[in-house]
Amino acid sequence: MPKTIKSITNPKLHLEILTAEDVKRIHDATLHIIENVGVRFKSKRALDIWEAHGAKVDRNTMIVKAKPALIEDALKKAPPVYPLSARDSSQDLLLDGNHVFVGTDGCGVEVIDIHTGQRRTSCLQDVCDIARVADATEEVAFHWVPVSAQDKPAVSRGLHELKAIWENSTKHVQTESIYSEKEGWAAVEMASAIVGGREELRKRPVLSIMQCTAPPLGHDGGSLDAALIAAEAGLPTGFMTMASCLTTGPATMAGTLAVGNAEVVAGTALLQLAFPGAPVFYAAAQTASDLRNGAYTGGGPEDFLFGAAQNVLSDFYNIPLSMGSFATGAKEPNWQAGLENSLSTFMASVVMSDMLLGVGFLHGSRIWSYAQMMLDCEIFSIVHKMMQGIEVNDETLALDAIADVGPGGIFLAHKHTKKHMRDVFLPQFLDRRPYNEWEEKKDDARDWALAKASDILATHQPDPLDPKLSAEMAKIIASVEKK
Repeated sequence: MPKTIKSITNPKLHLEILTAEDVKRIHDATLHIIENVGVRFKSKRALDIWEAHGAKVDRNTMIVKAKPALIEDALKKAPPVYPLSARDSSQDLLLDGNHVFVGTDGCGVEVIDIHTGQRRTSCLQDVCDIARVADATEEVAFHWVPVSAQDKPAVSRGLHELKAIWENSTKHVQTESIYSEKEGWAAVEMASAIVGGREELRKRPVLSIMQCTAPPLGHDGGSLDAALIAAEAGLPTGFMTMASCLTTGPATMAGTLAVGNAEVVAGTALLQLAFPGAPVFYAAAQTASDLRNGAYTGGGPEDFLFGAAQNVLSDFYNIPLSMGSFATGAKEPNWQAGLENSLSTFMASVVMSDMLLGVGFLHGSRIWSYAQMMLDCEIFSIVHKMMQGIEVNDETLALDAIADVGPGGIFLAHKHTKKHMRDVFLPQFLDRRPYNEWEEKKDDARDWALAKASDILATHQPDPLDPKLSAEMAKIIASVEKK
């Protein structure tokens, strides 16, 4: 299968979601929060770094308060552009603010079985299978570890997941499943083995690390220690806020933006204080909690607005963004899933978010669905086409063709049509059949999407990983399990 990767670049469409004054006020509010309220860092190493740079550190509460100048100076050291490397260098991704790349999401705990259609607990084989399908899908540019390998020990689960993806795909891997210092060390060693050493890894980071914050205004210790190890090794590293209106953030969107921004900015500043110039990214998946039960929603107008606003903030800090998109709250591929995933993806794409996450998930990133994966990829393809806008020039105005056909004619057989017909979007899953054909078969996009995923899984063979590398990674994982 071709190894092309589809991305949005040089868009014709633009959106202003926040004014320059809005961004400045959110930034000022963020600095006020960090200086006066503080952010909790549950890591001795992190606290030591903050203290060494003059921040106010309360060792009992683990809350850090830092002056605005310290934060702003640290952020200026972050590189604005860098690559996400892949096992196959032709699939490297440049994070330069002019590309939108799509990845799978993570880390789900259940799967709709592709063979039985039943919902069940996820396992390592699911990680392998999803990676193979994603490897053959041009819309998927990189992997997040999609589901949890719950049949593996918790202490090394994230490492087994990385190994499984590298064995089943040549694309870049980004993980949120490395939660401790020893896992962080092992993940770096595994990535180094893939590219041929630590120094080569700095040049070709085939792995990037994302850590969730602990909202409101907190970071977990193990995640911080793993992030510091990754940043030290030169792996692109980011912190994702999931602060939500009403629960882990204020009821107002601006207030929740400020809370989440304080979490991400403080974590990013920490990495720059420790390792100036380390590649970092902003990550976010903010929402509004449901008014009826306080639950995470996974979709709604607040999500769509957050999805656009947070790229504006990451652009303000001049660092790439990994943005939670797709990941509908729907329980099956249906009207709700199409609505939420289309709007979230369009809003995040129109502001040129560097990385979009969420392909394939239902129920707010809990349940993996192969059918939803394929449908999400079609949504991205539609947005990709829309972002190209309308090209206006002598060729596209087609005056000669219009003159040839004239009033009452038809353009279908004209040579201009033959030349440009493939510029028209051809969907895989939109149902454009005659009504009577649909009425007779009663199948739909979900059936076709599942069939496509099943065919890929049955036929696609990814470029194999050297068995020696697999064995070396297995030894690294075993050493973690023995400790």
